Order: sequence, then structure tokens, then C-alpha cells
Amino acid sequence: MVVGSDKRLTRLELEFDKGNWELTTAKQYELLTKAEVWRAFLNSYTGKGFVVFDEEALSREKILETLKELNAKVVAEKKLTVSELIESSYSWNNVLERS
Repeated sequence: MVVGSDKRLTRLELEFDKGNWELTTAKQYELLTKAEVWRAFLNSYTGKGFVVFDEEALSREKILETLKELNAKVVAEKKLTVSELIESSYSWNNVLERS
């Protein structure tokens, strides 16, 4: 599968019930098994996380349905391109932001 660097993705910032790390880990894995999900991180200790996905191929309702047991709610949303996602993933960006 070839995807253009200008492909638009959606990033949902989430808040959900804290504490159940086994369920949270299982739900993160379930999300990451979907080809339409580009990134997912769920932190059971803080009750926060995010999902980056292709909304043209997978609806946000399906994402939230997957996370229903965690009582997840969307607190922020951002549109980004594949290029922006890749660039934000470079480790040097994380180091520079903390300097």
C-alpha cells in the first residue's frame, strides 16, 4: 500500500477511566491491529491517550466503540498529514522541545 505524504489523518486526544492497565493495554493493542490506525497510545495511570487514524477509512465512532469499556471521551482533535506525523516522530524533535 502506497500513501501520499499529503494524506490527511485525524488525531484524537482522549481521557478515560484510570487504573485498569490490563484492559487499557488490550484496547491499545486492539486499535493497533487495525490498518487504518497509524498511532495509538493509552496511559492507564493518567487516563489520557491519543489515536491517530485515517478517518476516511475508519470512523471515529468505531474508535470510540472500541474504547467504550474505558468510558473514553474526546477532549481535543487535530488534523495532520502523514508528513507531519512522521516528522513529529523523529526523536530529535522530542529532545529539542525539552531543551
